[in-house]
Amino acid sequence: MSVTTQPDNGRLNLEQQRKRAKELLQRLRSGQADERLRSLDPQRPPRLADAQYLIARDLGFASWPKLKAHCDALAFALKHPGFVASDTPDTCHWRCGNDIQHSLQVAGFKGQLQMYADPLCMGPVPQLDGPSYRAVRANFISHAFNIAPEQARQRQDNEYAALARLSQRMPGVLWCEADAYDQLFLLRVLAQLEQVPENLSLIAIDQVPGVQRFIGIGQLAPEVLAWLWPQRRPVDAAMLILARDAWAAYRAPSPQAWAALAHARHAALPLLGPALLRQLQELPGINDGLSLTERLTLQILRDQGPMPMGKVFAVLMMEREPLPFLGDMMFNALLRPLIDAPRPLIDQADAQLAWPQRTISLTALGEQVLAGQAYGLDLIGCERWVGGVRLQPGEGHWALDEALQPVWRG
Repeated sequence: MSVTTQPDNGRLNLEQQRKRAKELLQRLRSGQADERLRSLDPQRPPRLADAQYLIARDLGFASWPKLKAHCDALAFALKHPGFVASDTPDTCHWRCGNDIQHSLQVAGFKGQLQMYADPLCMGPVPQLDGPSYRAVRANFISHAFNIAPEQARQRQDNEYAALARLSQRMPGVLWCEADAYDQLFLLRVLAQLEQVPENLSLIAIDQVPGVQRFIGIGQLAPEVLAWLWPQRRPVDAAMLILARDAWAAYRAPSPQAWAALAHARHAALPLLGPALLRQLQELPGINDGLSLTERLTLQILRDQGPMPMGKVFAVLMMEREPLPFLGDMMFNALLRPLIDAPRPLIDQADAQLAWPQRTISLTALGEQVLAGQAYGLDLIGCERWVGGVRLQPGEGHWALDEALQPVWRG
């Protein structure tokens, strides 16, 4: 591993970091890392401790001893998974997807994974009674992801039947990261609980030491999941109260209460505010009528030219998106209205290929929208929902101003 290379799965090895520090020290002494020397004492030559400090700082630690302690903890978790993963066979590990199923098994966890796949960050999430709401969500999932209606309904039924069991005494753990997909799932789960469950806990993270670009728990090595396990917190009454308020605000036809929560910080659920604020930016911008996802995608095509859609998604996730929340199929579903519109903002070639291989490019109309010379929502021409907010082209609707506050656009 070179000095500039950092792992992206959270698996840090102390010996590798020591090697990196020695390599960096040579560069410091030879003057090949001049920009780093500015942070060191100019009155003495660089020492190994200086290089170790710089390596630790690059990985997100305040000092080399803190990096060493973290590496030691990971090593212990790897060697003693049964000790760290103290769950029981009846423990239910809740997750938005199945991306940690294998890692849980490798790390020695004994419980079962329960997947909640409904992407509440997409499509209508209206204030309706239970059966009507489930029908709306199943219909959206069927159309957006080309799933047979009966299959979508069955998946919904299975997920909600599992949710109903959360109020029982069976142990459960919610594995969540900081993005809107996971935080909205967390709201949905907690808001439906009538009282604090006896044995439900939460693991919620927005970063992992040593991971330069943390996108999700699914990218982490098995021993890092074991390291996270002791950091879980019991679900408490304050979490439930906040979740009920936030879930109701997200489903409301007006985004005003939602925006107030998004611009605040919440001790009960510290990652909630930023996730709500990012999701709020899926409302159309007051000047261009685009969601932030749409705007960032068009900007990538403007800046880098035509490219396969899968590569656009990779650039969006790794470079442009401030709080990644999309899967690849979700990205494709969000882009379809911009591609399939009578007056498209994105041109698509190679229709015979699978969608990730299809080359897409910015149309002249897309360039006008990006420049604020046309309004994207009206040109795309189809109804869109963000939470409980319904957006109809050509009609008055809620939009987001430059201060990320909702305003009515008549």
